[in-house]
Amino acid sequence: MSREDAPGQPPKRVRVTAPRSLASRAPSGYPVAREVAEQSEVGQVFVRSLIRSQLRLAVVVAVGFLLVLLAFPLLLAWVPGLNRAEFLGVPFVWLLLGVGVYPLIGLSAWLYVRTASRNEARYLDLVEEDE
Repeated sequence: MSREDAPGQPPKRVRVTAPRSLASRAPSGYPVAREVAEQSEVGQVFVRSLIRSQLRLAVVVAVGFLLVLLAFPLLLAWVPGLNRAEFLGVPFVWLLLGVGVYPLIGLSAWLYVRTASRNEARYLDLVEEDE
């Protein structure tokens, strides 16, 4: 008696897949990827748009980082005793600049890379959408 015929045994699993279609995908007009490759006006518009968005992102992240970095001297000016404060014998200002800035650099870099990747993915979606 085979396993398939055994009472109480679950039936043999069968993998069901969609039939392969021999029909090719119909071309849609003039794909954007071709526009970009041929450096036509439309392709140049898409590439300039990506470059502008990446430049805008870089400027925003750099300005944000610099504003937070410039807040340290302002903090020292507004809080008079902070200049002389110490923590475990180390001046607090050194700790603030030495330890506090590096997480800020890491956060800025992480935000930049994440958003730049998202911009590039949107660009690729746009280019591949019309192929």
